[in-house]
Amino acid sequence: MIQKSAKDKSTRMGFYYSITPFIEIVIIAVMINYLLSFFWNTRSMDLMLGLLAFLLIFGASSLFNLPILHKLMLLVANVAVIAVLIIFQPELRVALSKLSLKGKRYKEITEFDKFLDQLATSVYRLADKKIGALIALENEDSLDEFALKAVMVNGNFSSELLESIFATTTPLHDGAVIIHDLTIVAASVILPLAEDTSQIAKSMGTRHRAALGVSQLTDALLIVVSEESGKVSIARDGIMTRGIKLDRFKGIIRSVFNPPLKKTLQTRFKLREWIRK
Repeated sequence: MIQKSAKDKSTRMGFYYSITPFIEIVIIAVMINYLLSFFWNTRSMDLMLGLLAFLLIFGASSLFNLPILHKLMLLVANVAVIAVLIIFQPELRVALSKLSLKGKRYKEITEFDKFLDQLATSVYRLADKKIGALIALENEDSLDEFALKAVMVNGNFSSELLESIFATTTPLHDGAVIIHDLTIVAASVILPLAEDTSQIAKSMGTRHRAALGVSQLTDALLIVVSEESGKVSIARDGIMTRGIKLDRFKGIIRSVFNPPLKKTLQTRFKLREWIRK
């Protein structure tokens, strides 16, 4: 009886070890599918390709016994890990948020989500049509000194209203738009230009210089759509980031204006209150 029990146990263990490789393959396939679906068509895809190239060079240095190159790659890897965590913090934050244990049916759609979706849709629709635009998202620092000198709108935000303002046939398109909470405060706003233009390439125009200038003076987040190239740029804290894809665009805005996880009873969200929380 004891021998039979031991034999059954050995059989079960043998079966378990035989299917273990298949279980691992399935788990790895799911992980790779998730990573590719998240990073594809975003700026982070460049990081994945760069990482693959780095691993190939690292493997070649070990295979062909190139000690200097091997040591150099190790030194670069130590710095690159920290750099990746800093540069791609918005993408990593969004990726981790998607790993929530709750199913999609438990996820709440807040007003911030709706606002962000409409804003992103409008910005990239303008980019596709190569219609220049400059949008200032007010944060803690007030932009009233610029708004009061422009055309006051004080209208509820909508993608239709925003795109209508920047239509080239309207008199308000030549200037910036200031958004506070869910309100388009003013249009045709003239913003101060940056004095330090070292970050601005020759292909950039007055919109980029104005966005950089305001980001150096306030904590506002400036969105620029290039009329020449159709690329979307973001200026914040005196730093201009160009060629931002849709997913990264949403990630950056979420990282600055971070809404609460639970839906509140308020009908209007307050960016300032969310930052303080």
